[in-house]
Amino acid sequence: MNLGLKDKVAVVTGASKGIGRATAEALAREGCRMAICAREQKALEEVGKRIRGLGAEVFPATADMTNPQEIKGFIDGVVSRFKTIHILVNNVGSVGNRGTFDELTDDDWLQLFELNVMSAVRITRLCIPHMQRQRWGRIINIASESGVQPDSFMPHYNVTKAALINLTKSLSKAYGKDNILVNSVSPAFIRTPLVEDMMAKRAMTLGTGMEEEIARFLRENRPNIVLGRPGIPAETASVVVFLASEQASFVTGSNYRVDGGSVASL
Repeated sequence: MNLGLKDKVAVVTGASKGIGRATAEALAREGCRMAICAREQKALEEVGKRIRGLGAEVFPATADMTNPQEIKGFIDGVVSRFKTIHILVNNVGSVGNRGTFDELTDDDWLQLFELNVMSAVRITRLCIPHMQRQRWGRIINIASESGVQPDSFMPHYNVTKAALINLTKSLSKAYGKDNILVNSVSPAFIRTPLVEDMMAKRAMTLGTGMEEEIARFLRENRPNIVLGRPGIPAETASVVVFLASEQASFVTGSNYRVDGGSVASL
């Protein structure tokens, strides 16, 4: 299937690991010219090397996505290198400080909103004019199942992901007339380095093994994953690539769940 992505300029934030890395590599395989950013330079350089090995051009840049000046510097660098931007994948994000509602401080809430929501707001604002000029654009926001089926823990994370899904719908209505399609992708329990680190810490605390803790977490917190396993980053990346492609030319304002059936509602 021809996805129509050859030579498109794709920006992926938080591309040094997990879903961001898998997405950047998947878009590169489809012939996109890649612009990637993350805070960890060494990891970012490794991804850049991998992308070049796939035969794609890449512009890697370290950037703190909570810093408006660094966001602007990154996008200015992308445009200087590639002249335009076709695809934006807002992947950067975190779960923040883990805790229950009564344990979280104002700073916990504000810091996570800054990273998970305002980073997407700011970089999208910079990318949209380039998409408008060419009357072609794709924006894909990486949300979470927690945005529609929140847990009792980490409420600040749940709220930021719900906000990202809402932002997606708002932007789709505002820019559809410019042929800019905006969608979100909501993964469930994906085996990213962040999740594996969390499971390893649980295992260490409880004196068990990581695989045992993953199984326990699924039983206790994700009982509706009918496939009975975690997802992997590439499974999310595949949906992102589809939404970025010409094959999704009549899809906008949608939230695609990559959750193994985890969300119980329709």
